[in-house]
Amino acid sequence: MSNSQAAIQRRIEQIKAELAQLGPLRPGHLSQQYNVCGTPGCRCKATPPRKHGPYYQLSYTCQPKTHSEFVRLENLAAVRQQLTNYQRLRALVDEWIGLALNAAQLQRQSDSPWPKPRPKSRIPRKAAP
Repeated sequence: MSNSQAAIQRRIEQIKAELAQLGPLRPGHLSQQYNVCGTPGCRCKATPPRKHGPYYQLSYTCQPKTHSEFVRLENLAAVRQQLTNYQRLRALVDEWIGLALNAAQLQRQSDSPWPKPRPKSRIPRKAAP
């Protein structure tokens, strides 16, 4: 195993350890919503309007269905942490895949029975008489 292959394997092991430490995950995007109610004379109908909110809404897609749900203020910090954990998961998995592809390429190069092609010379050959 070459030095670069060993470095790739060490990083993959680090990624596995980081993945095990992530904690609860949640995909999606959190947005702030402000609403206008239907009550006549409410502050949200004034000039200028003072809308109700903020309300927090989580949107995500799971098993080809889009979902949306409101998040209570008391759950907001936990949901944000779960979203951060999910983003970290995606980044680590993408890095792992890239490292695995690099390792496979290095393995193919070291296992190849054929010699590596030499760079072509820029000096033209003379034609045979």
